[in-house]
Amino acid sequence: MTDSLGYRMKFGVVAPSTNTSVQPEFDDMRPVGVTNHFSRITIPNDPVANDEDFNELVMRIRAATMDAIDSVMTCEPQGVIMGMSAETFWDGKSRADTLKGQVEDRAGVPVTMGSDACNAALQAYGNIKRIAVITPYMPIGDDQVTKFFTDHGYEVAGVKGLKCKGPMLIAHETPQTLRDAIIEVNELGVDAIIQAGTNLAMAKVGAMAEFWLGKPVIAINTATYWHALRSHGITDKVQGFGRLLAEF
Repeated sequence: MTDSLGYRMKFGVVAPSTNTSVQPEFDDMRPVGVTNHFSRITIPNDPVANDEDFNELVMRIRAATMDAIDSVMTCEPQGVIMGMSAETFWDGKSRADTLKGQVEDRAGVPVTMGSDACNAALQAYGNIKRIAVITPYMPIGDDQVTKFFTDHGYEVAGVKGLKCKGPMLIAHETPQTLRDAIIEVNELGVDAIIQAGTNLAMAKVGAMAEFWLGKPVIAINTATYWHALRSHGITDKVQGFGRLLAEF
């Protein structure tokens, strides 16, 4: 028998317990017959004031991820989406490939990660060499994102890290703050703008910016859900989230 609501696809999604943006944004992009089933990576909402605090946050996420994978797999999804960002960029391409392999071994189903999804999105647009990045991270996190894209051959012209003061507070960044960050990094003369950090609610802001700037502005939640859908053969075009979901 087929799931009555997720008759085309059941996605298991793992996200930090402090994250309040990735679930509603993924659900807003969900085609009919596709369902998202969230499992929380339990972490404390401790303050983040510097690189050491941010590194500790990432290590806590890393330590609790596999338990969240085990939990969501009890609903037998056909694919898993990593609804968290920093860990998927950490230590560049090599570590990202290792993490994906580890999670796929644990889950036994294909896994979609934000870092890989952003790279796939850039390739889908084509002819992109010079990029800028917006994150909610401290500098140590920004360095990891830079390394990942540099490993894939892109020139990273600059990173605007918002240095959010705690994991839950990332979701409190306003659309105006994100708009201003996009305007700032666009002045670097880039081919595309990437946003990392799944708790930054940038899916719709990015789509608006893309229209006005006339260049790709890729929100990580949009890229990740697009990549998950397309990787599983679901080609529905979804409007309101930019060219990626509407055209590719």
